Formats: sequence, C-alpha cells, structure tokens
Amino acid sequence: MVHSSDANLKTNLSQHLANKLHQDYQQLSNLFSTVEGTTIEKYFIAQKIEKVKELLMYDELSLSEIAFRLNYSSVAYLSNQFKKATGLTPSYYKTLKSNNRKPLDEV
Repeated sequence: MVHSSDANLKTNLSQHLANKLHQDYQQLSNLFSTVEGTTIEKYFIAQKIEKVKELLMYDELSLSEIAFRLNYSSVAYLSNQFKKATGLTPSYYKTLKSNNRKPLDEV
C-alpha cells in the first residue's frame, strides 16, 4: 500500500490486510506484534514516513502531491504525523538535503 504504483487504495489498513490475507485482522495483528515487536499500524506509519522522506529528497512532487499519493486525508495530517515521527516538519526536512533515511528493511 505504501510502495506499489497503484497505492491509491481508499480502504483502511486492517480491512485491506484481512481481505488480502483471508485472515481475521486481530489474529494478524497479534502475530505481527509478537514477531516484530510493534503494531501493524506503527509499522505502516513508519513505512509511510520513510516514503515521504524519499519523495521529499527527490524534490519532484509538492507536499500536496505526496499527501495525495500516500492517501493522507490532508497535507496538515501528513505534516503532523511526519513531525511526530521525526521531530521535523516536512519543509524543514527537505531543506536539510541530507539522506538520513533508514533502509526500508530496517524500519
């Protein structure tokens, strides 16, 4: 949902996973938390934040376009979630021009 080219899905994460995996979301969530040590939601948000960082570094899309591409309800919501996760605003992060992103397999 974060990294695919057809990521413009308008369904919530729990419903999407339950449908794709043909499993009860609560069972999936419990298993994921046990194995990964974090919730599916927190993992998903971390993946989205790393994707936002990547798109900001490419400097090809506006913040509004990034919010739309990653299915954020608004730029303000994206900005708030980004700041909560990184301590920086997306605009300030973009000015840093340093590649302090984590490899996606380390998120």
